[in-house]
Amino acid sequence: MTDAPVGPAIQLTGVTKSFGDNEVLRGISLAVNPGDVVCLIGPSGSGKSTLLRCVNLLETPNSGEIVVNGTVVTDPEVDIDGFRRRVGLVFQHFNLFPHLTVLENCVVSQVKVLKRSRAEAVEVAERNLARVGLSDKAAARPAALSGGQQQRVAIARALSMDPELMLFDEPTSALDPETVGDVLAVMRELADAGMTMLVVTHEMGFAREVADRVVFMDGGVVVEEGPAAQVITAPQNPRTQEFLSRVLDPNHVGLDD
Repeated sequence: MTDAPVGPAIQLTGVTKSFGDNEVLRGISLAVNPGDVVCLIGPSGSGKSTLLRCVNLLETPNSGEIVVNGTVVTDPEVDIDGFRRRVGLVFQHFNLFPHLTVLENCVVSQVKVLKRSRAEAVEVAERNLARVGLSDKAAARPAALSGGQQQRVAIARALSMDPELMLFDEPTSALDPETVGDVLAVMRELADAGMTMLVVTHEMGFAREVADRVVFMDGGVVVEEGPAAQVITAPQNPRTQEFLSRVLDPNHVGLDD
């Protein structure tokens, strides 16, 4: 394996994306440095999840350039499957195979995609299940797990593919409140271990404590970005101030996200 190139792990330049007449991303430029955690925050419909899906080419940008660890992923000649093998993606919903055990969920892609031996794949899977605190659930089916446990399995499955970076699309939004903390604890551990992470989240406490930078999006543009503590506790843009005052006010009803 060659050394990772010097420069941002993720670089977006002038990225646009429209669905029909709806312009969802309007010229996004953003960089994520190796080992950094960058959190995308903002109201629903601001383009956060679409941006994340563009990074992994689950959506194809209309224009602009995306470079991930030196690979120009918006190049029409790019090996999309080869690129995706290097990037872990965790969705809101867990997308586990219901008919497979927890262990097999973490093994199957290693064998089929990475062509690992089953013995090696099992060893890697067991190591990552231990990492997320679920060694005792290896033989269970997903239906027997809580939502938080299923999401931790999804993280272990992604880690078992040895990704160079991780993308998280609102990984706690579908969880019961009491299980959110377990998932965030796993993500904190990944951050502490130096994993490059781009995270769409509504968890402002996590963003403030764990992120190196926070990016506030609204209307398909980056409104404000900077160090997490600065953006969360002392935002400069009036729209960011308005959004955070609503999100952080426990007495507010009817949040705009």
